[in-house]
Amino acid sequence: MPRPRNRWAFMHQKGGVAKTTSAAAVAGALVEQGYRVLALDLDPQGSLTLALGFRPQEQSLTIAQVLQSDDPTLWQRAVRPTEVENLDLIPANASLSAVMSTLSGNYLRLRKALDRITTYDFIIMDTPPVLRLDIAPAVALAADVLLIPTQAEYFSVYAIADVLKLVRWARQSHNPGLMYRIFITMFQKRNRAHALLRARLEATFGDGLCQTVIGVDTKVREAAIAGLPITHFAPRSRAALQYRALTQEVLAYVREQNPQTPYPTPKA
Repeated sequence: MPRPRNRWAFMHQKGGVAKTTSAAAVAGALVEQGYRVLALDLDPQGSLTLALGFRPQEQSLTIAQVLQSDDPTLWQRAVRPTEVENLDLIPANASLSAVMSTLSGNYLRLRKALDRITTYDFIIMDTPPVLRLDIAPAVALAADVLLIPTQAEYFSVYAIADVLKLVRWARQSHNPGLMYRIFITMFQKRNRAHALLRARLEATFGDGLCQTVIGVDTKVREAAIAGLPITHFAPRSRAALQYRALTQEVLAYVREQNPQTPYPTPKA
């Protein structure tokens, strides 16, 4: 029986596009629907670790050790329960930098590590704000869906091409079913430049661009400080509503692309 398409990775070449914020928010939205979710931090800066309420430098067991070990149960000891029920985290910190170079010689090592994790409905991965030649290919071969957040800004939009090159490479290698979705973050409706770039994105990427747009919301920054997804910090905020809609849109797309693949049933 084919496994569900439940490994979603957030990736972009440029920083400051709300990648980590989006990873935490989508994880929170999935938990709200009754799914059990594992957040996996793959950034040596530990941004997702911070966003979910942990200090990276205080974590002695992280994804770095999991990737280095042949122990099939080590990941269980690396898991940290967050303040959100059914949302767990495998943290990251600077120790991951030393391990990343080993992935360049074995891009499938991450996928093999994730194959051991079978107790979650979804694995949500956050990546560094640069397409490093070690972690980025490993993620592209391990993920089922790459979610590409972009601001409606020229440099952010321009950098999408690098991520799509990686998608093509992964499809031609060991991950032919890799899907991707692009979505706009920090959008300002009254900003003429934003509107123009959104129109350009729609014309260029067509169905590859999500209809849901994430606007500017100061509550998002407060949520990161509180160590909670926006869906749980400010459930009625505009950003929380938009991230729930985005999650539903991606879920619908994945199910449409794989109608014969059984999907995890939300827990009651």
